[in-house]
Amino acid sequence: MKKKSLLYAIASAVLLSVGATSCDDYLDVNRNTDAPDYVEGYLYLAGIEQAYNEIYYDLRAVAPITQMMGTSSYTNFASHFYSKGSDAGGQVWRMVYWSQGMNLENMIDQSVKAENWTLAGMGLAMKAFSWDLLTKQHGEVPMKEAFVSGLTSHHYDYQEEIYPQVRAWAKQAIEYLEKDDKTNYGNRITNNDYIYKGNKEKWIKFAYAVIARNLASLSCKDDFKEKYYDEFIDAVSKSFASNADNATVTIEGGGADAAQTAYNNFWGPYRGNLSYSYFQHDYAVQLFTGTIPQYDDKGDKIRDVDSVHNLDHYPYLLAEKQYTSDTTAIVGHFDPRRLVKLATEDSNSMATIEDHEMLRKLYYVGSGFTSAGGPISTAPGFHGRREAVDDAKDGDGRWLYRNDAPYILTTYSELLFDLAEIQFKYGSKADALETWKKALAADMDFTASYIVPGKLVTLSDGKTYHQGDKVTSATFKALAQEYLNGPYVAGLSLADFTLSHIMMQKFMALYPWGANEVWVDQRKYMYDIQYTGEYPTNGNGFDKTMVNQKKDDDPTKVYKGFYLMPAEVQNRRSAYNVDNAGSPCFRLRPRYNSEYMWNVNNLKALRPIAGDAANYQCSIPWFAYPGDMPN
Repeated sequence: MKKKSLLYAIASAVLLSVGATSCDDYLDVNRNTDAPDYVEGYLYLAGIEQAYNEIYYDLRAVAPITQMMGTSSYTNFASHFYSKGSDAGGQVWRMVYWSQGMNLENMIDQSVKAENWTLAGMGLAMKAFSWDLLTKQHGEVPMKEAFVSGLTSHHYDYQEEIYPQVRAWAKQAIEYLEKDDKTNYGNRITNNDYIYKGNKEKWIKFAYAVIARNLASLSCKDDFKEKYYDEFIDAVSKSFASNADNATVTIEGGGADAAQTAYNNFWGPYRGNLSYSYFQHDYAVQLFTGTIPQYDDKGDKIRDVDSVHNLDHYPYLLAEKQYTSDTTAIVGHFDPRRLVKLATEDSNSMATIEDHEMLRKLYYVGSGFTSAGGPISTAPGFHGRREAVDDAKDGDGRWLYRNDAPYILTTYSELLFDLAEIQFKYGSKADALETWKKALAADMDFTASYIVPGKLVTLSDGKTYHQGDKVTSATFKALAQEYLNGPYVAGLSLADFTLSHIMMQKFMALYPWGANEVWVDQRKYMYDIQYTGEYPTNGNGFDKTMVNQKKDDDPTKVYKGFYLMPAEVQNRRSAYNVDNAGSPCFRLRPRYNSEYMWNVNNLKALRPIAGDAANYQCSIPWFAYPGDMPN
């Protein structure tokens, strides 16, 4: 028997479950209700939307690559190398081809035929979003042949074709959503739409947001100004107008009382996925706390022997210029997002929760790449303890790490940072500065909206534990306004405003839910590698033992303080796996059980690096090349 690719197997299985037709009309009375030949389009909706939880599965791989997280679990991804024998990092692939897959295709096709324009538009908007994410993570993917039945293998399409198709789906979504829909849906959409509850205007804005995000990833293309700029500006102007438009997937939560475990957020204590295997990376802590260190000529951190910064827990001198905040106790110098997005072991006292001065004194430490042990100390887990997550000790959790926290797809703040970047590079720097300030204010509001004030609980072990956030929403907002009025935002002059301010703050705004888009940015800026020509290569930017990265005083370096694992600075200097040939990772491999078992011949045909090569994960995707991909 000839083997079939998993893509086809998936498509066939779903078709059998929801699309089988009886051979003779007279058999209709005996149709199998467990495998109906037709399913109302709205019945697909909830499952398609809830499948977005699978993005968080892949954040276990992507967040360590970006240095948002360290991990003792997905260590290969933190080290920018992984072999082709695993499905790890293949969950978005599974989501697009299977979990949504033919369910989404059927929903769109049926809705178009029935002139259910609202439902058809919603489906196409989600399809555009999902495929945009898929190609940004994996590069080349089977698109044209993805759901063609009867095929035993599927050819890959390159991003030059996938990118415009994503935008075409989004534009078609807008066209359908703007049609006069005469369907009487009743509550069928509102009860099954966990993103916008059937609000057509917000779905239209979401489709424009997909177009804007797609184009923003091309901002380093040589032809961006003439080919993409106008379309980007138009799309972003018609997308989100406030945080009320954010695309989020509501989930029920419930902890142990939930009807199904998956009703809880992937990061919540009950599901235990963050456990004590993922930690806040040292680089992320540096940005949130304003502690980018000074390095000497050899790349070693300079010890703070005279306690210049008066930080008992921080032994190194800080870089003279910090881009996000600093460590002084002066009002306005403190970024309160660290209180919420990061974890600290400090303070089990409820007296601290509204005390501005005490909150500013809490301190944070970050992890290494593959363990909780960082350059300063041992990092806590995301729930603030140096031990595995515990439902009794952590309760429902905190912030986006709560059992009932929504899944975040994209936000108003993210789009404003995209706009600020494009304005800075191709428009008005003054406009970019004002947009950037709005982006920061939007992220402060976004962050505050998911704060749940903490409480103390004493358990049978006699110990007291702090559950929930260590700041109230009101206190956070007050501290946020001080920061926005301070020297790092309102006080930043146009002359001092740089691309680094935009991209580093975007990193913080998307922490950690948006690691996939931050990884897009890091790759299109080539990880701040020092090289000549259009892109880095072995011997020109890196060799088998070291990556040559720009120093922090280089004005062209975007991510100040950011160094890859084999960089020639302290706490790095660890070579990548020999199969990487010195290069960092630029893509995730396709899902193993789909492609490496059933579609390997088409993988082998990919260029410039074959999909079955040991260093395929190092193949630079088209969006990151200034020009065309090399042959």
